[in-house]
Amino acid sequence: MSEATKNALLPRRVADAYVDALVELDPVLGTYLGLPESSERLPDLSPAGQEAQAELARATLERLAEAERRPGGDSTVERRCARLLRERLTAELAVHDAGEGLRAVGNLSSPLHYVRGVFTVMPTADDADWAALARRLRAVPAALEGYRASLAEGLAKGLPAGPRQVTTVLGQLGEWIDTDGRNWFAALAADGPDVLRAELDRGAAEAGGALEDLRDWLRDTYAPAVADAPDTVGRERYRRWARHYNGTDLDLEEAYAYGWQEYHRIHAEMRAEAEKVLPGAATPWEALRRLDTHGTAIEGVEETRVWLQELMDEAIEKLDGTHFDLAEPVRRVESMIAPPGSAAAPYYTEPSLDFSRPGRTWLPVMGRTRFPLYELVTTWYHEGVPGHHLQLAQWTHVADRLSRYQTTVGMVSANAEGWALYAERLMDELGFLDSPELRLGYLDAQMMRSLRVIVDIGMHLELEIPGHSPFHPGERWTPALAQEFFGRHSGLPADHVESELVRYLGMPGQAIGYKLGERAWLAGRAAARAAHGDAFDLKKWHMDALSLGSLGLDDLVAELSAL
Repeated sequence: MSEATKNALLPRRVADAYVDALVELDPVLGTYLGLPESSERLPDLSPAGQEAQAELARATLERLAEAERRPGGDSTVERRCARLLRERLTAELAVHDAGEGLRAVGNLSSPLHYVRGVFTVMPTADDADWAALARRLRAVPAALEGYRASLAEGLAKGLPAGPRQVTTVLGQLGEWIDTDGRNWFAALAADGPDVLRAELDRGAAEAGGALEDLRDWLRDTYAPAVADAPDTVGRERYRRWARHYNGTDLDLEEAYAYGWQEYHRIHAEMRAEAEKVLPGAATPWEALRRLDTHGTAIEGVEETRVWLQELMDEAIEKLDGTHFDLAEPVRRVESMIAPPGSAAAPYYTEPSLDFSRPGRTWLPVMGRTRFPLYELVTTWYHEGVPGHHLQLAQWTHVADRLSRYQTTVGMVSANAEGWALYAERLMDELGFLDSPELRLGYLDAQMMRSLRVIVDIGMHLELEIPGHSPFHPGERWTPALAQEFFGRHSGLPADHVESELVRYLGMPGQAIGYKLGERAWLAGRAAARAAHGDAFDLKKWHMDALSLGSLGLDDLVAELSAL
């Protein structure tokens, strides 16, 4: 057997072959990876399309089992890849086999958002790029028709989405259909070259019409059919989704108790900082409301985008060489304004594999033009530098040493969100949050992540609110109580709180990964520090940790501890 044939049977090669095959089924993934051959198509979102991806996962697991038996298949680097690939595909198949893809309606992460989102990362440097975009616009109707077929099959099988998700998405569709007097796709196409005007306008009209058709069907057929369905998912579905997002089978009661423990710890710190911001404040959030109107803020949307770019550039300059060693491509990150109709939370998109498209942070403005500094700084340490951007761009940089699967498709949400929350804490430890205003904003963000653990687990499992709670002790969680509790303990505006709760209802088990992931990162660092003693090198640990690629929480602490 040739050396090339032997290598093709190792787990990392099996993983990358899976990525290649998946890109054929899901060209949106190809665009995110920076593969130009994917630029004109959209995936089949119908039940048949979903089953094709599941069949690929099953076949890959069979090939993986064979690869692990081959010489070299049990080396450290191959073992890590194999464990991740098996865990991820098994978790994804559990979600698929339960029919979750047949009721995928949500305000942040759904097939509908996936279709729209890819247009925000497509290249538009020349006429060829715009021509590909025009052809992809014309693929939108078939993609959304397949999505509608999946939802219809879900109804037939008694698998409804939550009514609150449907109502929210209908509102988003309304905004996408009418963006300053034209549909969102038409607004996007308006920036294209005149030589392609007819093709772009035709594609935008067809894509916009598909949005209208989907909206009408959701409003007139789907929404009435799911009106009496629960918004929460119950313990069995929650455990399945928690494994999917966290890469571990959680002790949900222990995680719920940990959320409360963090709530009380952070609340005490917040009260101390609030006293410095507004002496005599009844609650920390009274001090935050004062900052909303009288604190330091950036005025203007474009001015805020530029300021955030400067914040990330400054962080790179101060951290590179001291706490990180950054390759030149990793040093590039762009600040962007999110398109209209996005959910309220800021987000990040990773670079293409060749870095031709850099990592980008996105700020949803929600009609605002004034942005208080206390909420921007810690959030951009999370989304940008040293948060998501440093981790995901570093993964891209080392993809040839690991596998493309470990550094892209195989990402475990709790690993990435845990690192980003660790990054916020790191900047506080390093003294970057050097005023009561910024520290209170950081603690408010930490509190939000603790609230997520409490309300996400609490309302989906209908757990009892403990006696030490200052809020409705002894009662059982409902979405209404969760929203009220969250609103009382957050500096976020009411519309953002609403968007957050809808997100938790539509993505059960995802929001808990921030705090639980951060706990894993901190535990791994503490164990490595204890093992090395005075010889512990934080910069080296950071770079080694960021070069591991994706790991589920089952493996993360052990691998971090051994660095």
